[in-house]
Amino acid sequence: MSKGNVLVTGGAGYIGSHAVLALLDAGWGVVVVDNLTTGFDWAVDPRATLVRANIEDDDAVRGAMRDHAVIAVMHFAGSIIVPESVENPLKYYLNNTVASRALIESAVACGVKHVIFSSTAATYGTPERVPVAEDDPKVPINPYGMSKLMTEIMLKDVSAAHPINYCALRYFNVAGADPQGRSGQSTAGATHLIKVAVEAATGKRASVGVFGTDFATPDGTGVRDYIHVSDLAAAHVHALDRLIAQPSENLTMNAGYGHGYSVLEVLDAVDRVTNLTIERKMDGRRAGDPAELVSDNRKILSTLPWRPQHDDLDAIVRDALAWERKLAERRG
Repeated sequence: MSKGNVLVTGGAGYIGSHAVLALLDAGWGVVVVDNLTTGFDWAVDPRATLVRANIEDDDAVRGAMRDHAVIAVMHFAGSIIVPESVENPLKYYLNNTVASRALIESAVACGVKHVIFSSTAATYGTPERVPVAEDDPKVPINPYGMSKLMTEIMLKDVSAAHPINYCALRYFNVAGADPQGRSGQSTAGATHLIKVAVEAATGKRASVGVFGTDFATPDGTGVRDYIHVSDLAAAHVHALDRLIAQPSENLTMNAGYGHGYSVLEVLDAVDRVTNLTIERKMDGRRAGDPAELVSDNRKILSTLPWRPQHDDLDAIVRDALAWERKLAERRG
């Protein structure tokens, strides 16, 4: 017996497909809305229903919400590459902010009561202190971060005017793959460090670029808080339970482990796990990259029963590598 149906936007993509698995495994019914521009229909678990549509397609989205009596939305769809957002800001405001506005309006029109939003640590910009907490200043330094912050603000305002509550989860650096090998990061041309490194380890790339070696960090390279995608997916399911139990409450929480690794430390872990030495190409800093971004995760730990199950850098790399090898077989 299903607990009810959840609409997952971007459910054919990397994080969304893992959330679909977590929801299904927890007894929820799932309807995925994805236009498949960066996602894959084969990444959607067969237990879910896939609707191929843009999230700003009101007819398709509202039809899915009504046909399946959707009670909650998990919103993952959007564009996520920071340097691209600097070069093409209008794409990000269209795909992330304008499209989210349409989705939220559809949720209100269809009486959907709960929204869980895929936000980002990029809303903080260059934090004044590390680890960064939810109530620290939000001063995005790139259009990606600003486009997500604008959606958070929309959700706050809409929840004050309509019977809807929301949780915005601010992700740190998401990595790894489903430990059972059911999904992983499959996007071509990905920019995430661990994904790029395991591509190099499996011969898909000749080297890994290290962007910035002069940051004010112990080894000069950027430090990030890496969270396993399955832990992140589990946080969404716990957040949904909380929104249903506390319908008058809205939540904004960091989703991270509360400690960071530098780029070189991550590459050392990949070398360790693969027993290879991956070539590193030292390069200049990218636009919009802060030196260090690590979560203060005390709020999510005190609010939800969520506890990380995969907080181990080598294990994250192993899962990412296993998925990369599986992808190679699929495409081979």
